[in-house]
Amino acid sequence: MISDSIIGLIFLLILILLIILRFPIAISLILSGVIGTLTLSEWQPVLSQFKTIAFYRFSSYELSIIPLFILMGQFAQKAEISLILFNTFSSWFGHKRGGLAIATIASCAGFGAINGSSIATASTMSQIALPEMKKRKYSNTISSGSLAAGGTLGILIPPSVVLVIYSIIAEQNITYMFAAAFIPGFLAVLGYIITISIYVKINPQSAITEERKDLVERIVAIKKLLPLGFIFIVVIGGIYSGIFTPTEAASIGTFLTFCLAIKYKKLDIKKFKDCFFQTAKISGMIFLILLGTDFFNSFLGRSMLPQELGTFISALGLSPITILLIIIIIYLILGLFLESLSMVLLTIPIFFPIIMNQDFGLTHSETAIWFGVIILIIVELGLITPPFGLNLFIINSIAKDIKISEIFKGVIPFILSDIVRIIILIIFPSLSLILVRLIN
Repeated sequence: MISDSIIGLIFLLILILLIILRFPIAISLILSGVIGTLTLSEWQPVLSQFKTIAFYRFSSYELSIIPLFILMGQFAQKAEISLILFNTFSSWFGHKRGGLAIATIASCAGFGAINGSSIATASTMSQIALPEMKKRKYSNTISSGSLAAGGTLGILIPPSVVLVIYSIIAEQNITYMFAAAFIPGFLAVLGYIITISIYVKINPQSAITEERKDLVERIVAIKKLLPLGFIFIVVIGGIYSGIFTPTEAASIGTFLTFCLAIKYKKLDIKKFKDCFFQTAKISGMIFLILLGTDFFNSFLGRSMLPQELGTFISALGLSPITILLIIIIIYLILGLFLESLSMVLLTIPIFFPIIMNQDFGLTHSETAIWFGVIILIIVELGLITPPFGLNLFIINSIAKDIKISEIFKGVIPFILSDIVRIIILIIFPSLSLILVRLIN
């Protein structure tokens, strides 16, 4: 007779196969969870779940932060904040070799801090930065590589929807998760800028230099960023200082971004309605995926697969770091086929208990927060890993004249930068915990 844990493993593999075959992830999760539960029990528990799981998930106050940050990002897009960011950073860095690529990374970081979505950051910045870099004869490799890598900053720099979802699944404090991601996010920006500087030094023909803008023009450009800086300080500073809860900060940030769009005269009635329509569409998709995750997690709990897997790994006698490295390798493989949200929702229920049983010299909550940041970076890396990195195809769809092979080639130096950053954060976990400890 097949054991419950083997049934759990079979349905996990079926779920992965369905997602690889491009079935909607929410439907894949619900089907796998419901049919798996029926295999282990009768109809009554399944019917009961449709009432209890849905009520438990959707009555969560913390869940309201997701549509608020998505709406904030929609207002930011309509206000053309990305264009202001790019023009400002271009005026300061454009005269350096590779300066426009550096400006792209800085702009992606700024837009990601308001938007929180990798896909939106990559697609929006590509439409602005690519034509400018092409006009100035930047090579396709450095222009597409910097945009693909810069797009990943959307899910790393707080506020981040993926961070919120990890916090909900792993039952961690959202404020602490935002604080933990801040320094790794800064290291990502710094690492990408260093990567560009090294690349253009080795390949000087890949980017030209321009005339330096005069000081007055650069100061005027910086002044245009002040409203954005104010919103960031209010939202993130309010969360870190404890003045606002993350949900309250999301509400205030959304209102301030709406006011900014009005101030720039970029928001008419049609665009205003579109912001809410897109927010409802994206939020509905995420909420349905979360519901599917709950169904599948309930099935995994019944199958005892996570517990059996944890027991098996413990019996191997591997060190905690070795176990972490094995999990990272699995994520890198999954990143070839799955997008970020799918990976987090699919794997955290399995890997999180395993990591929490290891001793990394940190407290229980610190281990959970540190692991969340590591996973976020790995998931972000999956977005730019050939051959199926989502950001690569977003840029290819916008810049149809750039070969996909050139985009693959351009992103490799940034992947190496990410690997170095992961190693640093594994060796020095306190880098992602400094702000958390300060808040405590």
